[in-house]
Amino acid sequence: MPMTEPEEQDIGLFYSQPSSCTVSDTEASSVFTHSHHPSRVHLELPTQHASTPLKSTSTSNVVDARPEQQLLRQRRLSRSNTLPRLAQHASRHGSADMTSFDFPDDKTLKMRRWVLGFVVVDFDLDLGPVVRAVYPQVYLSPSEKENIAFSAFPDSMQFDQGTEVHSFRIRAYPKSPNESSEGIFKLPESLDGFMYGYSCFSQKRDSSSKRGYKQSSLVLLAHHQYPALFTSVVSKLGPLFQTHGITMLETACHNIANWQTPSPGLTLELGFLGSVLHVELPTSSDSQQLAETASFDQKFDPTEHLLASSVPFDPPPINLFEASLSHLWSVWECLMLCEPILVYGPSPSMTSQAVWWLRDLIRPVPLAADIRPYFTIHDRDHTILVNRAPPKAGLIIGVTNPFLQKSCTHWPHVLSVGRKTKQGTATVATGPCAGWTTKTHRRYISKDRHLLKRLERACTGNESDRLQASLELRRHFYSRTNAVLVPLNRYLNTLMPSPVERDASPGPRHLKLFNLVDFFSSLRSNPSALPFKSSSKQKEFYEKWLKTPAFGLWLARQEEIVQDATRR
Repeated sequence: MPMTEPEEQDIGLFYSQPSSCTVSDTEASSVFTHSHHPSRVHLELPTQHASTPLKSTSTSNVVDARPEQQLLRQRRLSRSNTLPRLAQHASRHGSADMTSFDFPDDKTLKMRRWVLGFVVVDFDLDLGPVVRAVYPQVYLSPSEKENIAFSAFPDSMQFDQGTEVHSFRIRAYPKSPNESSEGIFKLPESLDGFMYGYSCFSQKRDSSSKRGYKQSSLVLLAHHQYPALFTSVVSKLGPLFQTHGITMLETACHNIANWQTPSPGLTLELGFLGSVLHVELPTSSDSQQLAETASFDQKFDPTEHLLASSVPFDPPPINLFEASLSHLWSVWECLMLCEPILVYGPSPSMTSQAVWWLRDLIRPVPLAADIRPYFTIHDRDHTILVNRAPPKAGLIIGVTNPFLQKSCTHWPHVLSVGRKTKQGTATVATGPCAGWTTKTHRRYISKDRHLLKRLERACTGNESDRLQASLELRRHFYSRTNAVLVPLNRYLNTLMPSPVERDASPGPRHLKLFNLVDFFSSLRSNPSALPFKSSSKQKEFYEKWLKTPAFGLWLARQEEIVQDATRR
């Protein structure tokens, strides 16, 4: 029978049906970002300026701060005034107040250096998810509002009461000449043609609702790919907004407007709602931020410090890949070779964390394809990205709807995230069992079996063990990605203009043409340090990588670097 368009289901009343894969409630809840309880926020009463640059230390020698330095830090941070005086009318038991607040234009401009705005989305019985308000006011096209509204909600109920935090990426569509935005701020131009949403979804029992629940989301909208930073921000703000209403949102906007202008590589202390966020910004969107080279003036602590462009470390990302640990080396190769991957999970918090993790593993290779941390059938790009045609090179989408998974059965690779299953446990998710499935890929490079054993042991340990294993796994693949580039960088050095050539004519110089025969001759003389299974496998891997859009973009970046250097 031909597949028909599925009837839209009531998000709050959708319950998972039995499948061949079973996961216990305890196992599933351990990999949700915020599944049963609102975020607990440590509130202080500081009075210092909202953002203070931290003194950077040598990236090769990061040590613990001395006790007296830590004491000075605690005293200094305790003086930032970032908490509001809660208005008398603020509801302490109900939903957020939908009244607006005065926010000066100059403050709006300063805030939008970091955040475009906060979007409040409610579930309407007749219309489904609907954008109720945007703070500060900004013009969003109908297409953008619809995308934000549906992306802000999980498409199945994963818990009775509580919050869930996830992120998404939607296209920033050009505004139609007929769309009026007079008197309302227009969004600044997108950095890459997309907007990024960081959503805190809340579900509470509500006897006055026919559905028995009140559901709403607070979405932080931004142009920056800072998942660790903005996930932390919306995790703190969401529950407070649900409890105290518009007062908390107004205070959050003022806090962010007081943050120092973001600059590549800067390390900052950002005051936010009575706490201080210790944040390091990346030097570029393609640079990987590692714990060992973090520029905080003390040893990196993932519970205290934020590497803005990295994946959130709470819960430990290794939880997502426990069922596919032995296949992660195949997953990494597919990422490097721009193979499309469908990421399936029972919640958007899991798929979004997984997709950001996969993107991070291939840095410093540029992102040459589309990624969607959480993708729904209501997305305006649905028919473009999910159809009967072969998926686009490098496309990675995170889905939770079994209909989308069934629509992608012709995709070559599926990564279903989650922990190992046990027989006889209650089912909480439909779709494929957690694990890795590929139709086409055969590994070129040997896996690290010693690391794999350590990862498997960590998965049976406590939260700290899994967190440290996540960091070790991240370092390992970062090292492998850089090792792929070593032979290319070595060959590119032979293409650099010589000093004589640079002196012969003024102006920027260019790399000589990349010659495949010469490159592979160089590769035979100086093989990669990676443990390729054979020399023929090494050649085959590089032949495929040189045909990917990622290589073309990477080579263009190297050309830009050479031109910039020779202009000086």
